[in-house]
Amino acid sequence: MKKYRCMVCGYIYDPAKGDPDKGIKPGTAFEKLPDTWVCPECGVSKDNFEPI
Repeated sequence: MKKYRCMVCGYIYDPAKGDPDKGIKPGTAFEKLPDTWVCPECGVSKDNFEPI
């Protein structure tokens, strides 16, 4: 699974870690995140992320 970087603040979404603070379990691919998920650092939508 690829990691994705926020193009606004540089936050890295790592699927191996998920986003436990928002109920996203480890092992959740970026593509499987809900459309309502936002960057935990700056609050922008998934559209502002790029694969790395």
